[in-house]
Amino acid sequence: MLIFGHIGVTVGIFILLERIVPSLRGRFAYFYIALGALLPDLLDKPIGRVIFAESIANGRLLGHTLAFCFFIALLGYYQYGKSKDIRVFLVSGACFLHLLEDRMWATPHVFFWPVFGWEFPVGSYTGNVFDYFIKMFRIGYVPSLCPCFITEFIGFIIAAFILGNYLRHRRAL
Repeated sequence: MLIFGHIGVTVGIFILLERIVPSLRGRFAYFYIALGALLPDLLDKPIGRVIFAESIANGRLLGHTLAFCFFIALLGYYQYGKSKDIRVFLVSGACFLHLLEDRMWATPHVFFWPVFGWEFPVGSYTGNVFDYFIKMFRIGYVPSLCPCFITEFIGFIIAAFILGNYLRHRRAL
């Protein structure tokens, strides 16, 4: 799970969208965007990498599918029709961006689930929960030129810029 990569890049895309389309200004609830940016990992990592680590050993399950994003979009459509509230749509859009950031099209059995069957690919077991988190820390936070570290670094820069901008505007009020 790359926290800064997913949150920073996703929130950055929504901020850019808000600036490009003036009618969207002030309509986005960024807490829900951040939640949606992490939701696939918050759902799949504990299930596939912690609870069922020895049998499934895969951190990309149901939450990393288009079906999951579509289901949340349907919930958003229902909520919008009921109260004109777009927050669930924001979660769905952020989840979809998470899938794009994870390049899920490269794993079509998961991305297009259940089109290619009901089973998810089984990963390899790498030890206990602590070992898994150490490995993820090493991939995401130890300087190298791997795509995970670069994405995490870019997300951190975007998040720091957004936070700095927010604090500057808040201090001006």
